Amino acid sequence: MASSKDRQRKLARAKLDRQMARRAVKERRSRRVLAGVGSVVAVLLVVAGVAWIGGAFDSDPTTDAADQDLCLWTPQNASTNSNLKDVGTPPTKNIPTLGTETMTISTNQGEPVVVGLDRELSPCGTADIGYLASKKFYDNTDCHEITTYGALRCGDPSGTGLGGPTYSIYNENLPTVPEPTPSASAAPGSTAAPLYPKGTVALIGNPPGTNGSQFLIFFKDYSPANPEFSIVGKVTGGLATVEKIGKISTSNNEAGEKVRPSQKITIKTLTVGDAPVAAAPSASAQS
Repeated sequence: MASSKDRQRKLARAKLDRQMARRAVKERRSRRVLAGVGSVVAVLLVVAGVAWIGGAFDSDPTTDAADQDLCLWTPQNASTNSNLKDVGTPPTKNIPTLGTETMTISTNQGEPVVVGLDRELSPCGTADIGYLASKKFYDNTDCHEITTYGALRCGDPSGTGLGGPTYSIYNENLPTVPEPTPSASAAPGSTAAPLYPKGTVALIGNPPGTNGSQFLIFFKDYSPANPEFSIVGKVTGGLATVEKIGKISTSNNEAGEKVRPSQKITIKTLTVGDAPVAAAPSASAQS
């Protein structure tokens, strides 16, 4: 018959075995939980990585585009250039970057000239002209030059070539001079496309790259060695008016250049966008 000490040892051993078994079960359960959590985290990391590569965490361009400064307007000092006119500064945000905007120039030289301003390639140039047009900056001003390279120069109320608003905008859409091709591979009689085709509208700054209100309308093709005029659009209607103006004789300006028109070329109105609809006359006015 087993002694009391033997029974106590058996009971203690059985208790220890039960404790060890419960501990093993708990450890296996913990390992399973940790393994499961690790798997979930790994899957989430993989999904997040794929989403990041796909741009899921990128800022939404439709919401952020309006919050970003698209155009930077550089202040110009009117105290050192009395030809500048302060009409404020265009907005830097909410500037359209798709499609075209219609500019209509009514002059004293025939039918209006219609221009398609390029919002995509020249959004800031388009915004510049649109803003100035809304301020009637161009109305009743003269185009002061018919350049020697075949363009009508307008947009300077002072008529000096130094006028404009009290801000400037950089070049956006300069044409690229094509790389020279070996003569052997060139097709006989082929010529490169002009950098500024007839009908091109471009901003002109003084110095180049400080564009304000002045613009050129080309009535001839032009391909300079170093393009410096930022293309903002092209004529879509009234090109015959521009060609007619291009035939006006010129005389020397103060710099001795033969570019001053012999007759006035006046912009009566310049609008960007749809022209406002005239209000219908009231009943009292009709009676």
